[in-house]
Amino acid sequence: MKARANGIEIRYEVEGDGPWVMFSHSLACHLGTWDGQAVALRDRYRILRFDTRGHGGTSVPPAPYTFDQLADDVEGLLAELGVEQVHFVGISLGGMIAQEFALKHPRRLASLVLCDTTSRYPAGTEKIWQERIAAVRAQGMSPLVEPTLERWFTPAFRAARPDVMTVIGDMIRSTPAEGYVGCGAVVPRIDTTDRLRTIACPTLVVVGSRDLTVPPEEGRLAAQRIPGARLVELPTDHHTPDEAPEAFVDLLRGFLEPGPAAG
Repeated sequence: MKARANGIEIRYEVEGDGPWVMFSHSLACHLGTWDGQAVALRDRYRILRFDTRGHGGTSVPPAPYTFDQLADDVEGLLAELGVEQVHFVGISLGGMIAQEFALKHPRRLASLVLCDTTSRYPAGTEKIWQERIAAVRAQGMSPLVEPTLERWFTPAFRAARPDVMTVIGDMIRSTPAEGYVGCGAVVPRIDTTDRLRTIACPTLVVVGSRDLTVPPEEGRLAAQRIPGARLVELPTDHHTPDEAPEAFVDLLRGFLEPGPAAG
């Protein structure tokens, strides 16, 4: 399904019934990232997944993008669907969008789950992203597949689950280059750390203790800054919901149960 919101067409899927839970994927992926979680939770929740601007079946406007745009895309989609409030789950880039959304549209949130994400990047990070963007512009997405999988997953998991590597690898490869460029340029500019103290909704922060892409101390910092946030560390790399799917779903169920979102 597609909805017109914030000047673009956003692909989304809705399934299940109950309180709304919205999922936002990482860079170079799409809503299929959350297939397992949707199946596990749709018996008790109404699951809303969507493709970020420049990804999957969503429009690919020219780069650059901004976090304001990405947060307003979420707001526009909710408004178009007539959804008042959601539990918002975001991983990596999706977690950055979740932070910006929480700060800009707090009334929309029943709760927040930040997974494998950061509220800031150290100086010099932008150069790394500029190099990746230049490579994509010159060669397309295929050369990024293997290095990205190596950064996102532990060696043991990559060896044990080639099926997951194929699925995620295909997502990366099929991501529109312009969408990667648009979102990739904005990633190192995330800067919410000093504003996180204003987030008032219940918040769960999940980090992978072996995450080299976003070191776990970044998640710990976010949990310290958000009042009352709960921090959970799992023995994974950068894509915790894939490496520890049962544990992640158990965390979500335990966290979501006390505070259902209004429809």
